[in-house]
Amino acid sequence: MAYKVDHEYDYLFKVVLIGDSGVGKSNILSRFTRNEFCLESKSTIGVEFATRTLQVEGKTVKAQIWDTAGQERYRAITSAYYRGAVGALLVYDITKRQTFDNVQRWLRELRDHADSNIVIMMAGNKSDLNHLRAVSTEDAQNLAEKESLSFLETSALEAYNVEKAFQTILFDIYHIISKKALAAQEATSSTGLPQGTTINVSNMSVSFFPPYMVSKDSYFDCSHMSSYMMQAKHGRRMRKTPRVIGIGIIISLLLPPYRYRGFQFHSSPLN
Repeated sequence: MAYKVDHEYDYLFKVVLIGDSGVGKSNILSRFTRNEFCLESKSTIGVEFATRTLQVEGKTVKAQIWDTAGQERYRAITSAYYRGAVGALLVYDITKRQTFDNVQRWLRELRDHADSNIVIMMAGNKSDLNHLRAVSTEDAQNLAEKESLSFLETSALEAYNVEKAFQTILFDIYHIISKKALAAQEATSSTGLPQGTTINVSNMSVSFFPPYMVSKDSYFDCSHMSSYMMQAKHGRRMRKTPRVIGIGIIISLLLPPYRYRGFQFHSSPLN
């Protein structure tokens, strides 16, 4: 079955949610993308994502926010999960000190598998439970400064700072892209090459231009698979076809940027 490709945006940015299980990543995702909060949210099984389109300095940006289980048994999908990510929201629970102590472990994993230029923000979630606080704001600010991270405290329940957190990440990503694009344009202009000249780029670095942040015509569209992940999350039995599709989504994450329609891959050149 074919799925309509959305051309109504200028950039597609992949942002990953990371942190221990139970810190509220899934509710942060649903609050930002659907303005919803579920009090009976269950632990995520496997991987799921949602999207939201917004304006960043006159450009239409489609944010593809990925959520994964925080449990150790799902770490096998780590490299595929981080592939192509240009932003990350590292979440801990202000009422559980251990989730904060594990932040540096998550940072190591992120920096081992993601692009070196990835934009990272740390979020202390559940600020509505201030009376149960186990992590001081000062401790978090000190860690953020030490690790060169942006930092906010959030509440998915009260919709506090969730919007601001993602907007900050997306703006920072866009600014990095703009600077790199401008530098590339200036470098091209300085060569004095006439229009239409062919340049061999086989050995040129394209760092920080992974498939999830390039132009609108080069991406992997698998939004229709999200429902299968949601079924697993809510405890429904996974049948053979969804399981095969689930395997397919992991395999597809390891491939170069291709557009996905049904079960056929069609390569799409960069604009």
